[in-house]
Amino acid sequence: MADIARHVGVSRPLVSIVLRGVDGASEETRRRVLEAAAELGYRPDSLARGLRSNRTRNLGVVFALRRPFEVELVEDMFPVVEELGYHLLLGATTPGRGQEAVIDELLRYRCEGLIVVGPELHGHRLDPIVEEVPVVEVGRSVTRGPVDVVGNDDALGTRQAVDHLAALGHRRIAFVDGGANPGAEDRRSGYRAAMADHGLAREIRVVPGGYTEDEGAKAAQTLLAERLPTAVIASNDLSAIGLLDSMLRAGVTVPEELSVVGYDDSRFARLPGIDLTSVRQDIPQMAQLAVHAVVERLDLSPRAPKKVALPPQLVIRGTTSPPRPERAPELGAR
Repeated sequence: MADIARHVGVSRPLVSIVLRGVDGASEETRRRVLEAAAELGYRPDSLARGLRSNRTRNLGVVFALRRPFEVELVEDMFPVVEELGYHLLLGATTPGRGQEAVIDELLRYRCEGLIVVGPELHGHRLDPIVEEVPVVEVGRSVTRGPVDVVGNDDALGTRQAVDHLAALGHRRIAFVDGGANPGAEDRRSGYRAAMADHGLAREIRVVPGGYTEDEGAKAAQTLLAERLPTAVIASNDLSAIGLLDSMLRAGVTVPEELSVVGYDDSRFARLPGIDLTSVRQDIPQMAQLAVHAVVERLDLSPRAPKKVALPPQLVIRGTTSPPRPERAPELGAR
């Protein structure tokens, strides 16, 4: 601001008045100051402003870089945060950088609230954080205290997948599990319940897996080593893509010999070369609810914690079709 004042030939307090958008400067002075600010590349120091006001208006979001669903969710948070007059600071977890380290860093940058996407199962580690700042969890609830939770009805999602495959005529429907990942337990239970409701309890087949392409590929090898089902539901899209790749390399045609359903309806699922039937989560709505929940706790009076589970929607594409008719045994065959 001192540089702008010298450039225009006015006092620094007058420059401050213009840049803060308050009354006290003529239109001509305001124009000259704003032109000089643009010319000199002026940017307001939000940290310094936060120290003066005791508010940073920073919100931190903790998410996994390797999960497309979480990346899309964070992208949809930005316009909501900006509309509410806050800033979003990103804290990405990686295989070598865990949730606790990321949260500690965000709090050192004076984030006033945290949105934790897919929180780790050791939720008690976040319990003390709830005493410091508002926390919203996305995907599952693991932390005790006044924590809002925004999620998806994952059991309903896998039920929709089973319903679709059963309506096509499939009976041997396998499920690639998601392990300890967010939503995996509900997706597994939804699959089991739906299979039982369709009279297919004896056909239930849960294969160990996870949320990565490698884990999907490993599950495919397990299926190929045994009797191949006519349909598979993967716990997420990346797992489904790894499974698809392995099946195609093994000569299994999709969907003629094997129908495949993913979960999340990520960008990868929508690619023409993949065209994956998948369970869609309402990512924009989840992002909006999560941001509004943490801002409400900052700006409004205290309230009871809220838990929201949005309904999913199955999106049918090219990886599912009726099963190939079983070939009748030839006469005289033993």
